[in-house]
Amino acid sequence: MKQLSSLDAQFLAIENARTYGHVASLAIYDPSTAPDGDLRSEDICRMLGERLHLLPPFRWKLVNVPFGLDQPYWVEDPDFDLDFHVRESAIPPPGTEAQLCETVARLHARPLDRSRPLWELYVIQGLENGRVALFNKVHHSAVDGVSGNEILSAILDPSPEGRDVDPPEEDYHGERVPGDLEMLGRGVLGLPSQPVRALRSVPGVLPNLTDFPGATAFPGATTLSKGLSGLRRRVAGDVPSEALESSSSRAPRTHFNGPISPHRRLSCGQVSLDTVKAVKDAAGTTVNDVVVALCTSAVRDYLIERDDLPSEPLLAMIPVSVRTEAERGVFGNRVGTMIVEIPTHEKDPRKRLEQTHASLMSAKARHQAVPASLLTDGTAFIPPAVAALAARSTIELLSRTRPPLNLVISNVPGPREPLFCAGAQLEALYPVSAILDGVGLNMTVMSYRDHMDFGIVADRYQVDDTWVLLDRTRDALDELEQVYMGRTKRPRSKNGGKPAAKASAET
Repeated sequence: MKQLSSLDAQFLAIENARTYGHVASLAIYDPSTAPDGDLRSEDICRMLGERLHLLPPFRWKLVNVPFGLDQPYWVEDPDFDLDFHVRESAIPPPGTEAQLCETVARLHARPLDRSRPLWELYVIQGLENGRVALFNKVHHSAVDGVSGNEILSAILDPSPEGRDVDPPEEDYHGERVPGDLEMLGRGVLGLPSQPVRALRSVPGVLPNLTDFPGATAFPGATTLSKGLSGLRRRVAGDVPSEALESSSSRAPRTHFNGPISPHRRLSCGQVSLDTVKAVKDAAGTTVNDVVVALCTSAVRDYLIERDDLPSEPLLAMIPVSVRTEAERGVFGNRVGTMIVEIPTHEKDPRKRLEQTHASLMSAKARHQAVPASLLTDGTAFIPPAVAALAARSTIELLSRTRPPLNLVISNVPGPREPLFCAGAQLEALYPVSAILDGVGLNMTVMSYRDHMDFGIVADRYQVDDTWVLLDRTRDALDELEQVYMGRTKRPRSKNGGKPAAKASAET
């Protein structure tokens, strides 16, 4: 048995009828490279069956402690059924990208079954040109971005022929699932250690309290931030004071910053990684700076078109891995966050990229000055018995008052070489991430080969068309090409670049 950390458990705690704690990916494959020219659910089951020993979270089943006295545990499911988790679906002709995203949005807006290991994989047939999609959902309590990539590396191969996989050292039989009485005993025995864990967190948490996402939305937080910054400078020693100063900015409200519904919208598309790199070289920035600037420009244009652009810059949360080399291969969450002002108020695209670069540099300096375990330590303050209620109540309260932030932007580096699954070549790998009350828009990007794959997830009733956001992202890259390299801007379709079959993605 393996107990969840307080941070892992928070991803379970935030779930309700409208908010889901899983993250996902949508992979598009060309099955013509597979041995029989096809990719079916039985092919995926066979491949996964041979590699389950490389995928521990796929066999973990959740076991709760009665009355929430302590954090839940993972146990190896003795009744694991691979066929339950691998499912087949299809979209009707003509099988457009819009139809695919509509189907995936529906699948994404379904909670995972907590009586089983917390993942599902859908093999989706019927795409244009004979392609096949795999949509994989895994609960965030089991994996973060880095460990999610490790799962992909176990599934994908460098050639259509596959690779030799060492068999497991022993046959899989699962573990005995303890009963409620035994788990209650574990919870009671663990009670004395909970205040000890909280006290151990104090030195790292209190001086960095205002670095928690949404902390400045609470009354008095700005004053507290200024008071603590002196202590932080003394603790950090040689780190410049301006690098340690916590941002006191408040997120302005937009129409995607209220309570969310159970329904989602999704759009997916690609931009050229080589073009992004050319812009970053010409501008003297980084790939991540350019990606954040593209998202900033897309959101700015989208809000202008709807007469909803605030005069203040928006606040974006950017997840950051704090996983060390020694922690690779260890599943669970080792993440931090950066809260960054994105210059949606800036009209000039060159200045917008320059300000994005400066804002990210400042945020990185603040992030490096706080403990890597800040989020884990901070969640340790909350007694497990009230963690779920506290998490959901806080998020709902902030969503109905002043939002803690406006959106999530994430950029995940991916492989540059072609990859294959059961012999089928991977063409695109779109992240499909999560939203929650108060933050109804998530723009996540993963690079693969020579392109960057955008997955834009939003609440159906807060964002009327995520395809427009995707197209404005491409427009923003064209604009930066024109500014820095003098290239002519490419024409765009009036419907925001959306594929011919318009999809609402209602679930």
